[in-house]
Amino acid sequence: MAGALWRPTELRDGGWEQPLMASGTAGRPGLWLVRAEAFRPVAARLASSVLDGTETERAAALRETRDRDTYLSGHVAMRLLLGAHLGVPPVDVPLERLPCPQCGEPHGRPAVRGDPVYFSLSHSGGLCLLAFAATPVGVDVETVPGLAVADEVGACLHPRESAELSELRTVDRPAAFARVWARKEAYLKGLGTGLGRAMSLDYLGTGRSAPAAVQGWTIRDVAVDGGYAAAVAVRRPGAVLKGRRTR
Repeated sequence: MAGALWRPTELRDGGWEQPLMASGTAGRPGLWLVRAEAFRPVAARLASSVLDGTETERAAALRETRDRDTYLSGHVAMRLLLGAHLGVPPVDVPLERLPCPQCGEPHGRPAVRGDPVYFSLSHSGGLCLLAFAATPVGVDVETVPGLAVADEVGACLHPRESAELSELRTVDRPAAFARVWARKEAYLKGLGTGLGRAMSLDYLGTGRSAPAAVQGWTIRDVAVDGGYAAAVAVRRPGAVLKGRRTR
């Protein structure tokens, strides 16, 4: 069904023992939702034995308690799920950064060294969203911003998307902006470029219907809590991995 939302599985205590892609069939990625407030006791209990030194330092550097809880919940969840999938202690999951496809520097998509599973993690305002797939995948969750942010940053999007936003009522514009921004970030994470690729190059659309087609990729909105927007992009099996300008 065009425009239908893909729904994630909420991760609860012990739920990481399920198959990593329990919800993934026929190229559809496994999607997992973590609510930091609910997952905080798990993250607090396991963080010291699950996270590596870099993750622990990054969490400690976050000043706001909510931001720190969200970061810890997302990264603890990611390692628990990957560790169960690989059959190794979560702290021993061999994470690395692949080369950026644009410049070759080691800040491309995160990966598990020596394993074909692809994954992506995004967190915003107390929600974490994770995706796992057999092909490159990107996921993004965004808090719906205020109108001023939607208008200012919306001008950086594809010209057609900027025009679509300008035609909306002011009350509808922030949610539409968050929707298209999540689609864009998910796709760019899937490519491995992140925001190094200009947001103006690819047209994905701002409407509630399914995102615009991008050759070689399946892009869908993801059902999350009110006040947020989320999306996932997964490369179709056999497709050539490269970014394309779409009109």
